[in-house]
Amino acid sequence: MKSTRVKVSKANLVKQHLIEKKNITSLEAIKLYAATRLSAIIFNLRDNGYAITTSPVRIKDKYGNECTFAKYILLGLPKEKSAKKK
Repeated sequence: MKSTRVKVSKANLVKQHLIEKKNITSLEAIKLYAATRLSAIIFNLRDNGYAITTSPVRIKDKYGNECTFAKYILLGLPKEKSAKKK
């Protein structure tokens, strides 16, 4: 018997995460969705009208080295496209 699982794209998973939780980091994207190209997904979402800002986050790693990574924050959803006027 064939499986009828619906394939969900990583981009859609990340988009839904942003809509529900308002932000995501690359580490979250990798751990939760195996999405290793978060910046490309964010680029495409921005291109589709999503207002997303990037905020640098600084932490110290387990060796005491300072690291900086991006936190993407959803500011707004795309606006509805109005019908073209004749």
